[in-house]
Formats: sequence, structure tokens, C-alpha cells
Amino acid sequence: MRVARFARATALVLVALAMLGPLYLLMTNAFKSQEDIVGSPFGVPTEGFTLDNLYAAATSSTFNVIEAYGTTALLVVAVNVLSILLTGPAAYAIGRGVRRGHRVVLLVMLAGLFIPTQAIVIPVIYVLKTVGLMGTVPGLVLFQTALTIPTTLFLFTTLVQSIPRELDEAARIDGASKIGTFWRVIFPLLRPAVATAVVLNAVGVWSDFVSPRLILGPGSGVYTVTTGVFAAVSKYSTDFTVVYANMLLAVAPVVVFYVLLQKRIIGGLTSGAVKG
Repeated sequence: MRVARFARATALVLVALAMLGPLYLLMTNAFKSQEDIVGSPFGVPTEGFTLDNLYAAATSSTFNVIEAYGTTALLVVAVNVLSILLTGPAAYAIGRGVRRGHRVVLLVMLAGLFIPTQAIVIPVIYVLKTVGLMGTVPGLVLFQTALTIPTTLFLFTTLVQSIPRELDEAARIDGASKIGTFWRVIFPLLRPAVATAVVLNAVGVWSDFVSPRLILGPGSGVYTVTTGVFAAVSKYSTDFTVVYANMLLAVAPVVVFYVLLQKRIIGGLTSGAVKG
């Protein structure tokens, strides 16, 4: 038993070190000079910590991080609104359905969880070019919304199935339609799942690099926080003080957002585990 506990503890420590290592590099190098970063990336700053790197990154003429914050926040809000509006009624129809076809639809939608984003980027680009949305923010919003639908639909459907059907029957007796029953009775009960979906979708959209890089393109002049970090990397030489500072500015909001709302994520994931 002691050997097993020691092995388990050792494995957990190694995993924690592997996960905290990149964070340590980011937190230390964002406040170091170029010489310190190149000479000793894992070491403590020999010239002391400085905030000049963050100030230079925030006021850089090459990449406006404040504007990138606005663009990325717009994407997060738009994707979450569309995802909830589309998957909410669909989850209600599937969760209340008794036919085999409803389960088939759910399984087909959930299959999207197992398809890598990189495998569908090229077909999506052709579709967006055909409809004239390639290189535009609306095209990126539609694509990222499609990526969030499987997870959001799964969360909503699981919770809908745990809600007693008697609530639907009571609403119908009061004269409510199916749509009215969902939005007025069922949807307020989905708040744990909605909070979880919003957080997960927000983290996914905020940290996405491939989609905005390919769909918006480098010539559009529109940057998200992730593509802006890539834009700070020069072809022939790299100023690591700017790169690490941009990375810290890009990561900090989503980390804080996730830490503050982690209880809601856990609550939303477990809310449909037990049927009422």
C-alpha cells in the first residue's frame, strides 16, 4: 500500500511539474530582459523584474493588444449567444423525444467531438469562400459556433433529461406552447449547464489560434489575442520580451476567468448526473 501511495504521489508531482513548467517560464520571462531570457530562460532575472515589457507590448504599434481583446471578446459573446440559441431548443426536442431518431440525431451531433478541427478546416474554407464570408469576422463566428455545438448540446440534453416531464404538462395546461414551455420553464432550470457551456466555449474561443489564423488571414488586419502573439514573432529575429509579454497578456484573462468560475463548471457537468 505504501509503495502504491508513493508511486501515485510521485506521478501526481511529475504531472504537476510538467503542467506548471510552461507557466513558470511564462511568468518569469515576461518580466526579464532579452539577455536574461536568452542566457537563462529558467533562471531568476539577474537585473530584477521589470514591467517595461508589458508596457511595450500594450502600446506596440505592430500589434494592438487592446483592440485584439475587443475582437476576441466579441467572438466569445457572439459564439456563446448563437450556440445557446441553437442548441437550447434542439436539446429540449432531443431530451423530450422518445423515438430512436432523437438518439440518432444526438449521436451524430456528438460525433463532432471526435473530429479534429484541422481535419475540417480546408472544407470549411471552401464553403466560406463560396458564400463570401472568407476573411471576415462573421465567417469565423459561424465556424467557431459550429465547433461549440456538440459540447453545448450534450450538456443541455443531459440536464433536460433530468428535469421532470410534469413541468411540461403543467405548462401546457396553463396554455403555454412548446416554445414557451422551453424558454419560460425549462431554460431557467438549465442555468448550471449554461454557465458551464459559456465558460468552456469562452476558453475555447479565446485560446483558438488555427481558426482565426486561417479564416481571417494575416492580410485582414484583424487580430485575436492568439494570432497577435504570432504576429510579434519576426522572420529573422525575435524580441522575446515582446513575445512573452504578449503571451502573458493573452493568457491572463482566460486563466482568471476560469479560476473564478471553476465551481460553476463542475456544478454544470454534474447537474444532470442524477435524475430528479
